[in-house]
Amino acid sequence: MADVNRGNRPLSPHLQVYRLPLVAKISIMTRITGVALGAPALLIVWWFVAGAYSPEYFAVADGLLSSLLGKIVLIAGLWALWFHFANGIRHFVFDLGRGFDLPTVAKTNWLVIGASVLLTVLTLLLV
Repeated sequence: MADVNRGNRPLSPHLQVYRLPLVAKISIMTRITGVALGAPALLIVWWFVAGAYSPEYFAVADGLLSSLLGKIVLIAGLWALWFHFANGIRHFVFDLGRGFDLPTVAKTNWLVIGASVLLTVLTLLLV
């Protein structure tokens, strides 16, 4: 028999009403940062190639990387690198079969976030 209420049912769970847990958000961010690390890597390689090509071309590349926009991209790339690294360490521990209980997962979620911010700040202070 045909369902007369077929078009009136809501789609559930829908991303507009369903709140993703922090572990899912961190998983998504790890994938995004992994892909996004290509941009600062290309900029740094471009800077090295420009230095080998000519002083004028190096001045253009160095000017872009030394600008406010260039510094923002490089600092964001540095944070992405540390975030990806910290979550990679966490997944290595997961691969060892440890840390799967919910309290440990909740703690390591925040540990990844805190470590990425702390390591970014320490790197900027030491450079």
